[in-house]
Amino acid sequence: MPTPNGAPAPKLVIRRIIPATREEVFGAWTDPESLRHWMCPGDILEAEAQLDVRVGGAYRILMKGKDKAYEHTGVYQVVDPPARLVFTWISAGTDHQATLVSVELVERPGGTELVLTHERFPSSEARDRHQRGWGQIADKLAGFFARSK
Repeated sequence: MPTPNGAPAPKLVIRRIIPATREEVFGAWTDPESLRHWMCPGDILEAEAQLDVRVGGAYRILMKGKDKAYEHTGVYQVVDPPARLVFTWISAGTDHQATLVSVELVERPGGTELVLTHERFPSSEARDRHQRGWGQIADKLAGFFARSK
């Protein structure tokens, strides 16, 4: 989807090897208790999640910092365990516009490769902020499984 000036909408791709099976990583993305621990970029202390993980189901994630909370909402577009999740992502960071996140999980030696693609950003600045956030989230997800092994 192009931006209003006709340029391609910015997107980002994050890749990480997670030391867990695809089933375990998929489960982490679909379990509110798990998300609480690792969906925490920057100064976020914990996340609170309500998830209706089915095509057409909605979710709400509240990332809580010391002084502020950030709400993220959306709807699941694809739910294909244990390989893929696709969902819209709406927050203040996307100017309250619907963006699209795809989480793909691929078996690799040593674990599962997480390939997270986030697209349809309203601006390059929004993409850059999310690049940092998703990178930190992917690192925390990998750490979550490394600690539990």
